[in-house]
Amino acid sequence: MRFSLQREAFLKPLAQVVNVVERRQTLPVLANLLVQVKDGQLSLTGSDLEVEMVARIAVDDAKDGEITIPARKLFDYVRALPDGSKVAVSQSGDKIQVQAGRSRCNLTSLPANDFPSVDEVEATEHVTVPEAALKELIERTAFAMAQQDVRYYLNGLLFDLREASLRCVATDGHRLALCEAPLGSGGGTKRQIIVPRKGVTELQRLLEGGDRDVELELGRGHIRVKRDDVTFTSKLIDGRFPDYEAVIPIGADREVRIDREALRAALQRAAILSNEKYRGVRIEASPNLLRISAHNPEQEEAQEEVEADTKVEGLAVGFNVNYLLEALTALRDEQVVLQLRDANSSALVREAGSERCRHVVMPLRL
Repeated sequence: MRFSLQREAFLKPLAQVVNVVERRQTLPVLANLLVQVKDGQLSLTGSDLEVEMVARIAVDDAKDGEITIPARKLFDYVRALPDGSKVAVSQSGDKIQVQAGRSRCNLTSLPANDFPSVDEVEATEHVTVPEAALKELIERTAFAMAQQDVRYYLNGLLFDLREASLRCVATDGHRLALCEAPLGSGGGTKRQIIVPRKGVTELQRLLEGGDRDVELELGRGHIRVKRDDVTFTSKLIDGRFPDYEAVIPIGADREVRIDREALRAALQRAAILSNEKYRGVRIEASPNLLRISAHNPEQEEAQEEVEADTKVEGLAVGFNVNYLLEALTALRDEQVVLQLRDANSSALVREAGSERCRHVVMPLRL
């Protein structure tokens, strides 16, 4: 096996697959990338048995073959080569030689037969979605996923396929993030799947935006995302996601319309003096004004006042300031709306011009 290509062209697929490879493995071969050359095309595969990434690129001076090469060492070495280098990779026995100009290194390899393959996905549903839309859905919701919660089904992101749209939902039991976008094709499918945290992280890193579509293949236990240069496969979490629509507050008719950036800056300042354990801030709405206050066990306190378009009077609610800040960061409009009901109810945070993305934050007793 051998092939050659420009350093920069080699680095992109390497970077896409190397993150999937765990630093600590149960099998030695999982520290390696599966490198295959066939018909002038190089494909690189990284796997941790849960998530698999395959990146493809055309190469020069190619000779067909397959082998596995230490992932991190190969990536670090190619990254350290000078810009514009032409990299040649060749196999001699069980050694791999990487050469660029006067630089050369030899790496050990393991047989390609030892590399585990993810089970074949028997796709029951096929849908296409614009790549930019899928990237946006994940960016606006993934932060609300739980981390190592005993309710294992919360440690991932829900993909809720509806008639003609895809909705992504994440919750950790204290806040919820929801965003939806229209599907390119394959509408009419109704299904819910939960993609685990690592799969979500890798998918977020992989997606680039732009005008092209990506294809989603859903199997019984896997999701596969296909683009012309990359195929991403992840196992699914086998569990039932809670009825998230029941969490979205109904009847939260007391609205506060406010400048997103002004509110975010005020919350960031108040957060500095909030209790480090509970991160609580008190939000008090009165006509045309939102008052934010925070205090801590050292008897320090902060107060902020922000102009707001509201007729609400005498309503005060406590919230975790981090949850509010993350929700505001995920929104895009200049104006946001806080929908409140009473001191013991969750707040709904959304953009003033759209209900496509919504965030629910549960109250704190202060």
